[in-house]
Amino acid sequence: MTAENIIRQKITFTGRVQGVGFRYRAKYAASASRLTGWVKNEWDGSVLMEVQGTPDNINKMLKTINSSPYIDIHWLTREPLPLEEHESGFHIR
Repeated sequence: MTAENIIRQKITFTGRVQGVGFRYRAKYAASASRLTGWVKNEWDGSVLMEVQGTPDNINKMLKTINSSPYIDIHWLTREPLPLEEHESGFHIR
């Protein structure tokens, strides 16, 4: 991975995304795709994620999350963010 193709995104997920193992599946999928960042539940029932890596690996992670029969993503929004220089791993908050 070169620095030129690394991006960071804030992604908000809505739908059946809490109480279904979403955060644990996200951590597994992000780690398997060599992504960094974090994921957490929000008070309104949505899930918030910040993720950093290549666009292809981020899309691969999203496909893995969405393949769960328990998770039902109705909508997601993506916003670009500045890169986190010294972040390591992907964490559940």
